Amino acid sequence: MPTTANFLQYTQWSGIATIAFAVLAILAFILKWGIRFRLVGTTGFMIVLTAGLFSLSLVPLSRTVIPGAAKYTLVFDNGSNQAVISTASDITPTELEATLRQAASNLYSYGRLGAAGNNQLTIRARTLIHPEPGVSVPVYLGQVERTLVSREDSEMDVKIYLDKFAQLPESKA
Repeated sequence: MPTTANFLQYTQWSGIATIAFAVLAILAFILKWGIRFRLVGTTGFMIVLTAGLFSLSLVPLSRTVIPGAAKYTLVFDNGSNQAVISTASDITPTELEATLRQAASNLYSYGRLGAAGNNQLTIRARTLIHPEPGVSVPVYLGQVERTLVSREDSEMDVKIYLDKFAQLPESKA
């Protein structure tokens, strides 16, 4: 994943290209080339591209990493107050707790709105089991609820459904 330093370097190169296109556009107007208006458009595009790269160099693009968390996949997100993640079926309860905390941190956004005055983001973790060929059954292993009011939430409510771990094949629980 590119870092802010990488985006700053991309901004410098894009800035140089923008200046080159601007000089070329001015030269095209002076010499009345047929492509002068295309060069103006290209210069405008390069200005927008440079500004975008510069803004990416200011804002860190980092994800929270919690030790012990397992990989997860975002399966459902209504963009408001509910999300579902999918984990491997061989996850342990301690890994699941760390994974839920990591997902709660990574999925937080100032743009999320609580539905009907509920300012809680609920993230449920599930895995799929296959009791027989051709049949998949989702098993919800836990959930976390966090506030949508502030970025830091020290009172996240993490619930692990230990009884559901018994349904998993080759359970580590």
